[in-house]
Amino acid sequence: MAMRSIVSGPEFNLPRLRELLSGFRPSRVLLTAVELDVFNVLGDKFLSARQVAARIRADRRASERLLAALCGMGLLVEDNGRFANTATARRLLVRGGEEYQAGLGHTVHLWESWSTLTAAVRRGRCLPRRARPQSWLDDFIAAMNDRAVPAAAVVAERIGLRGVKQVLDVGGGSGAYAMAFVRARQGITAVVFDLPEVVPLTRRYIEGAGLADRVHTHAGDYLGDPLPSGFDLVLLSAIVHSNSADENRRLIRKCAKALNRNGRLVVQDFIMNEDRTRPVAGTFFALNMLVNTKAGDTYTANEIGSWMKAAGLSDIRLQEFPAGNSLFIGRLL
Repeated sequence: MAMRSIVSGPEFNLPRLRELLSGFRPSRVLLTAVELDVFNVLGDKFLSARQVAARIRADRRASERLLAALCGMGLLVEDNGRFANTATARRLLVRGGEEYQAGLGHTVHLWESWSTLTAAVRRGRCLPRRARPQSWLDDFIAAMNDRAVPAAAVVAERIGLRGVKQVLDVGGGSGAYAMAFVRARQGITAVVFDLPEVVPLTRRYIEGAGLADRVHTHAGDYLGDPLPSGFDLVLLSAIVHSNSADENRRLIRKCAKALNRNGRLVVQDFIMNEDRTRPVAGTFFALNMLVNTKAGDTYTANEIGSWMKAAGLSDIRLQEFPAGNSLFIGRLL
């Protein structure tokens, strides 16, 4: 029996391999600087390593080495033994910056779970973990909000909101999508459905945006509790990857029941090709679900489409996004 020929992939030289193997180093340097609050301590000032070390309660020599590495990464600058944030760091990493990434703490937590990947692959599931503090939830919702805000207006435009009056955002977190939808079209109101411990955070974001009269909240567990009904549009954004296939099948059935006639269900997530090798970001995210959830995964177009058909949805179509996340849209006729 003839052996199948090996299909050659892209050229992969030794320097590239070494780059991949050492990729954790700049990540760990940046995450440590976030944990120690280095960027906020510096703010818009030049400080010596000794001053920084005192303010972050760390060793002076070790702090100096950390600051030097951050200079090498282009996040700090050094002048005569004093260090300062670059314009990029002030914009992205200092509270109050134009594009401050408030959810950076969530990435710190992800480092901890990703360090268990070898054990998770052996076991086929994530390792037991200790109870998460409130700060974990705050960081998680902030991170999801950072990612959702720039995408939400684009999604609203892509799916079209003509004829939509009531929207249900299931597992909506900060309410970024619900708020984008009500801003996009006059007369729309929205409900964000999320866990009881999340809803107070949701209200904080909604009230901060001045939209409490048009975006409301409903506390519950989308896997165990019924969803409210009477909606023209139901959104599942970055939700199906957290669940098993059976959980998604049941959830999508619930979402279909929450729709008015001619209403639409929109699923936004990584939609994998049939051999699960593309999009590349989705392959990494499947592992992220392995180390962080009991049964989460990324799913193919055929899998998601079959759940929507089983729930009675028709006119099912896929809209692909260049960044990896795509939209699956089905209608209740």
